[in-house]
Amino acid sequence: MTTTRTKPLHGKVLLHGTLSCRSGLRIGGSDGELAIGGLDATVIRDPLTRQPYIPGSSLKGKLRSLLERFFDKEFNHNGGTPNNPIWRHECADPACPVCRLFGASSPSRERGDNLPARVLVSDCFLTEESEKELAGIEGGMPYTEWKTENGLDRITCAANPRQIERVPAGAVFAFSLVYAVGDLTTVKEDLLHLLTLLRLLEDDALGGGGSRGNGRVGVTLTAAEVRTRGFYLGTEPAKALSLAAEGSLAGGENARTLSEEAARYLATAVATKTTESAQ
Repeated sequence: MTTTRTKPLHGKVLLHGTLSCRSGLRIGGSDGELAIGGLDATVIRDPLTRQPYIPGSSLKGKLRSLLERFFDKEFNHNGGTPNNPIWRHECADPACPVCRLFGASSPSRERGDNLPARVLVSDCFLTEESEKELAGIEGGMPYTEWKTENGLDRITCAANPRQIERVPAGAVFAFSLVYAVGDLTTVKEDLLHLLTLLRLLEDDALGGGGSRGNGRVGVTLTAAEVRTRGFYLGTEPAKALSLAAEGSLAGGENARTLSEEAARYLATAVATKTTESAQ
């Protein structure tokens, strides 16, 4: 008996917003890229504009880590090497909220049961207003600040200073999350988890040095819309979803309302197309 495998795509849900730095933000780049005297650790920069940015991989990894911890998932997969292990959760179970959203490889790859990620996280670049504001920073490095930290010997109290580069507090980055709708029965739950993660991120830290005060961000949702298959065929408009006042993510009720609205609209759109095809 032949097994038929399908991965339907009913549309996309797009979430747009901003990440505002409440403290200095440091996502490390390659120190070999720039010859900078006195800096022990640099930030990652766009190679063309030289502006700092937040890689989509960094934001996605942080969100996945938060969801793993939120559901107390076992770290059962080594994504690194035996000598340098990097443990995370990976089970390839469609019922797992982590693997369903962020993807996973099947323990038995020949079965073809890998789960592709449903959420796409783009690189986050400075907003136009923030770019102009940071361009005027003085200090030798464009758009960033130098921060001096000290490591103290517990016995002699001798200081071991080092200088790191950070994006300063007040910088604003634009973010974009795209959720692929494959299973209508999990749309509401998946979107609720995504919005919950953005709220958790506000009380956590992004990038390096979070325990030392780096990486505190505020999240604002500025736009959310559903694009069905009809949108991509040019037969339907995008559906803008209702946002709370000023796009705030505060309060789980706002997240539930948006998730429910998206799920209802997609279910109705798919049902309508199914009826039309049967006629």
